Amino acid sequence: MRIATFNINGIRAAQRRGFEDWLRERNPDVVALQEVRAPAAAIPQGVFGKYHLAYDEGTLPGRNGVGILTLHEPAAVRTWSGTALLRLPGEEHVDRIEFDRGALARGLSEFAHEGRYVEVDLADAPITVASLYLPKGGLPAHLQKPGRMRDEPDGGMRYQRKMRFLSAFARQLTRSRLAARAQGREFLIMGDFNVAHTRYDVRNWRRRGQAEGFLPEERAWFDSLLSPRTLVDVVRRHHPEVDGPYSWWSWLGESFASDSGWRIDYHFATPRLARTAISAGTDRDPAPDRRISDHAPVVVDYDI
Repeated sequence: MRIATFNINGIRAAQRRGFEDWLRERNPDVVALQEVRAPAAAIPQGVFGKYHLAYDEGTLPGRNGVGILTLHEPAAVRTWSGTALLRLPGEEHVDRIEFDRGALARGLSEFAHEGRYVEVDLADAPITVASLYLPKGGLPAHLQKPGRMRDEPDGGMRYQRKMRFLSAFARQLTRSRLAARAQGREFLIMGDFNVAHTRYDVRNWRRRGQAEGFLPEERAWFDSLLSPRTLVDVVRRHHPEVDGPYSWWSWLGESFASDSGWRIDYHFATPRLARTAISAGTDRDPAPDRRISDHAPVVVDYDI
C-alpha cells in the first residue's frame, strides 16, 4: 500500500504545476493533503481523479485546509470541527456532512475550525490515517529582533499560540492513537508539522538553534511524541543519521538547488505498521522550475 503526504501549497496552483501528473504517475493508495487553500466550490474540477475525498476546508479564507484521498470510500471520517466535505470520484457538490466529533482535548477548541486535522478509517486495511497541518508559529519575545525578521515583531504571540497547540494536540494525539487500537486498527498520522526534529532534519542546524521550527522546546515536544512503543518516525527509520531527506525548501534564492532544506513533513506510525514499511523517502522535484509546491511529497510503501 503506497501512502503519501503532500503539503500542496494551494490546490489551484499545484494543479497548474503538475499535481495531477504526479498523482497519476505515483498512483498512491492514500494521500494526506495539507494547505489545500480552497473552499469546496473552488476545488478544480476533476483534479483528484479516481479518488474519494474527505476534506475540512476550515474557516480561514485562502489558508489551511486538510484532506485525505483514498481509492476506496472510507469506513469513517472525523474532523475537529465536526463537519467534512465527502466526495466520490467525479462529484462536485459542496455539501458538508455533520457528525459527532466527540470530546476534544483541553485547549484544542481554539483551533478546531481552522482546517488543520482530518482522519479516516480505511475500508481496505485496518488502519486509521490522519492528516495534520500544524501552525508555523514564531519566535518567543526575547528572540525577536526588529529589522532582522521577515515578519513584524509580535511580542511572542505566534510562538505562544503554537505552544498552546502543541500541548493540546499531544493530548488529542494520544486519544486518537488509543481509540484506533481499541478498534483493532493501526494508526498513522502524516502531515506538515512545521518542526524539524533533529540535527539531521535541517541544513546548517547549528545556525538554526534560535529559529522558529527548530527551537529546543519544539524539539523536546517531538521527543515526547515518539517512542518504540507509541509512534515511530518511519522515514527516519529508513534513513538513520543522515541529512534529510528534506521535504521543504524556500522559494527564495538557491535553497532548492543547493538542497538547503528542512524535513518537516512526516509519517508517524504505530510500531507494528512502521515495521511493514519497505521503502520511504521524498519525491524531490527534478529542477527548481518544475516544483509543484515548496514541499515535496513524502511517500512510503507499506507491505500490509
